[in-house]
Amino acid sequence: MTSHSETARTSPPGDPPEPEMEWIPGGTFRMGSEEFYPEEAPVRTVTVDGFWMDRAPTTNREFAAFVADTGYTTVAERDPDPEDYPGVAPEDLVPGSAVFRQPDGPVDHRDPNEWWEYVPGADWRHPRGPDSDLDGRMDHPVVHVAHEDAAAFADWAGKQLPTETQWERAARGGLEGKRFVWGDEHVPGRLMANTWQGEFPHENTELDGYARTSPVGAFPENGFGLVDAAGNVWEWTRDWYSDDPTAGASDSPACCTPTNPRGVSEDQSVDPRDPSEVPRKVLKGGSHLCAPNYCFRYRPAARYPEPIDTSTSHVGFRCVVAETP
Repeated sequence: MTSHSETARTSPPGDPPEPEMEWIPGGTFRMGSEEFYPEEAPVRTVTVDGFWMDRAPTTNREFAAFVADTGYTTVAERDPDPEDYPGVAPEDLVPGSAVFRQPDGPVDHRDPNEWWEYVPGADWRHPRGPDSDLDGRMDHPVVHVAHEDAAAFADWAGKQLPTETQWERAARGGLEGKRFVWGDEHVPGRLMANTWQGEFPHENTELDGYARTSPVGAFPENGFGLVDAAGNVWEWTRDWYSDDPTAGASDSPACCTPTNPRGVSEDQSVDPRDPSEVPRKVLKGGSHLCAPNYCFRYRPAARYPEPIDTSTSHVGFRCVVAETP
């Protein structure tokens, strides 16, 4: 018997816009989860139109081609505007990005500063700081890209960043209501994604073979032919974030299943507890820093609010081509 995902893989509407794109069939599916983090609930039924999606996260090689063609400078490479950072000493306003630093022992999980460090000179070309480079990493996902950088690449490529609904539909790979992109079993005979093994953030046993990012496609594809839909790097979407994932569907009639729902407005994406915060977009997919004891988010339902001006060593993106705006 041919599965739905197999049929979808062999019956796309014509040729892909680019060779390394997969057809994600439209349909109605259950989005979200009520098992783990509150911002993933409730489970809701949504409908999405079909679209093409990059098979893998955008790589350093692909991003380098974009920069070579356009001369683009990422947010991490620019001098910070003092008006955006009142109270910060001028000598501290230097280009850079956030880099993971593994502590020597257990730390307080409530304080991410225990394992994150703003490193001057860290950017997509220098993922660990100014003394690092991309030697041997051209097929790894590009990192240290803020939302603006990802959107600029997408526009150059004639694509878009996915909506949260598109991303989750694609990551599930045709599996309805499963915990992971491969099913419900955490480790079905082998490790299925580049995630953290051991006690985060001080102990990484590296059972998956990687301490940080991995080449795209190092782990099995999902039912729609996508790789790295879990772990490796978080991925930007184009939806603004709200703790209530149904907020973007509020305009849909109560009688009907939301179709192609979107996130909230930009103003609503700011944490009401801190109105001075930078607006936030939804990240999906988890990263190589996600572990069961902290940030158990390498699951399709997981979502995370990321300030749009932020870049880090574990966030990247992939793009879509869709007729739906």
